[in-house]
Amino acid sequence: MKKLVFLFLLSVCFFGLLNAQKAEIFSKEGKAIKGFDPVGFFIEQKAIKGADSLTYSWKNANWFFATHANLEAFKAHPEKYAPQFGGYCAYGTADGHKAPTETDTWTIVNDKLYFNYNQKVKGYWMQNQLPLIEKANSNWPIIKDKD
Repeated sequence: MKKLVFLFLLSVCFFGLLNAQKAEIFSKEGKAIKGFDPVGFFIEQKAIKGADSLTYSWKNANWFFATHANLEAFKAHPEKYAPQFGGYCAYGTADGHKAPTETDTWTIVNDKLYFNYNQKVKGYWMQNQLPLIEKANSNWPIIKDKD
């Protein structure tokens, strides 16, 4: 009996991890951009924490907003405000893999939001953004549904 319970728990964990790795949107604890308002990066030009009462589910992730106006703007045009590469590291995507990100690494280039793994990686990203964006754009369709 203990072996069956163990095998069941092991399979639940395995398939849960498998599904989490294939997520198109990087979401920690079920929160896209760690609960920060995606529209705020464009409107306020800073990271603004979203409210638990202002959420919207899009692409199997929960998005949080600081104001009702930001929520409505995102609902109308999510592709405009959602980070590129599902919020995964833009530099990593250019390198052909998914990597988690930190919210304080954000940049907007040509009206598109990007994040990076950490500040050091953001430094590399800043040195060569446009060629890296081009490379990441070509890699994203290949890796977006992979681990």
